[in-house]
Amino acid sequence: MIGDLIAALLGLIKKGDLEQAEKMLERGYMELLRRDAAFFQFIPKEKLTDTLIREHHYEHGHLTVLAELFFAEATLTEAQGKRQYSLICYEKSLTLLEFLEKEDRTWSEKREERIKLLKTRILELSM
Repeated sequence: MIGDLIAALLGLIKKGDLEQAEKMLERGYMELLRRDAAFFQFIPKEKLTDTLIREHHYEHGHLTVLAELFFAEATLTEAQGKRQYSLICYEKSLTLLEFLEKEDRTWSEKREERIKLLKTRILELSM
């Protein structure tokens, strides 16, 4: 389900339908995590995994979904010209995926590829 949502979001962004993509993204946060996007933006990336796991009882599945939503949000905000906000979302997505990579006992090629992509985007936006 998350894969379909992300694919649809990225498709809307590619077509330039940013308003519809923004609405779909917000619905994704609410339907999949029962929180609006703003809730996650107030958590600093340095405390993100600890806060979500300890205070909100998120599990690896939740963190995976959130990492994908952050990626989609970063892509959307980059398309909207909000480079700094986009960078923050890419960094939070990377933080979650690196945590999952370290903690998960199974290797994921998709996760590894996403981590590489995120590092590239972060480097490009940081310049």
